[in-house]
Amino acid sequence: MDARNETPEEKRERLRQEELKKSPFGAFSDGVNRAEHGNFADLVGGLGWKGTGIIILVLVIGYALYKLLF
Repeated sequence: MDARNETPEEKRERLRQEELKKSPFGAFSDGVNRAEHGNFADLVGGLGWKGTGIIILVLVIGYALYKLLF
């Protein structure tokens, strides 16, 4: 796909792949850190705005219920 027509997700993935090729040990470190701590951007990136809204709504409702009950 032409660089002018790529979506932000495609551009992000292309840049990530280029970085992996340049620095394999840095990529290994990034992978270990993501596996240990998670990455909200990767989770939300595939969901779209509706999925992101649902996750935020569930977190807020869960927090409110926790505060009310405990």
